[in-house]
Amino acid sequence: MAVEIPPLIKPSTLRRRGGLLGECMAEFLGTFVLISFGCGSVAVAVAGLPGSGRTESPTTIFLAAGDWLLIAWGWAFAVVFGIYVAGGVSGAHINPAVTLAFAVRRKFPWVKVLPYWLSQVVGAFAGAALVLAVYHDAITAFDAASKPPKTNGHTLASFSIFATFPAPYFHGGVWGPLVDQIVGTAFLVMLVVALIDLRNTAVQANLGPLLIGFAVAAIGISFGSNAGYAINPARDFGPRLLTWLAGWQSLAFPGDGPWFSNYFWIPIVGPLIGGVVGVLVYDLFIGDVLHARAELGELPEPGRTRSTTDGT
Repeated sequence: MAVEIPPLIKPSTLRRRGGLLGECMAEFLGTFVLISFGCGSVAVAVAGLPGSGRTESPTTIFLAAGDWLLIAWGWAFAVVFGIYVAGGVSGAHINPAVTLAFAVRRKFPWVKVLPYWLSQVVGAFAGAALVLAVYHDAITAFDAASKPPKTNGHTLASFSIFATFPAPYFHGGVWGPLVDQIVGTAFLVMLVVALIDLRNTAVQANLGPLLIGFAVAAIGISFGSNAGYAINPARDFGPRLLTWLAGWQSLAFPGDGPWFSNYFWIPIVGPLIGGVVGVLVYDLFIGDVLHARAELGELPEPGRTRSTTDGT
């Protein structure tokens, strides 16, 4: 039985929220949830568990694959609940790469792209600020117990709670991390459009967010170690801006570390390219086939060929 819930805002003000303003508010809150739980899971692994005495030492992290799985599933749940929160209002893009891909190939209005992007970045910044506030003492203790090098008293490990950087085996190169971000985001958008495509084997609407979360977990498990699988410009830029303001300085902007430099732009440009690549690949290999079959008016069962005129 449905229960009527009275609005918190008076009707004259509330009406303005029925359009783009309301959608931007939903994108803000959905991205806020995404970053709060996603960065929160990294904070638990990096600073919370070691500092609370639940690991071998105050700086013990990533001794086994289970540490990475904690983060991979943390981000998966973050995506699930971010979409559940915002999906009914804005579609829960919560990712500028998704917004751009939908504008390119899903008739999402271009006029809404920049407002969505701004809302996502601000939501990501706010989510990161919440994580910093909640885990400030743990992060401070972790940085104090850690060995140099440090930047303004902060370590690269504590920076990783909020933003991404490439693995040392790239030796500071650009192309490896950039390709990694393009590939990871292409898979993300390709899987998202596959899961919501009603012409395909789309899941029921209420299970869509869960399966998209599984997709993020799969990407993290399969493609996460190269560059931290940002696969979302807002997810990296918003928290990165926070860390720059909070004292991580050059680690955040321009993104300089022990083996990398000027890295900040890669988790922005790579996902934007990858998102468009992902939707184009899906439409080329799957979407166009589904469209052609719909126009033919006869839909063969998946995996079966059409019968010939003699019935064979």
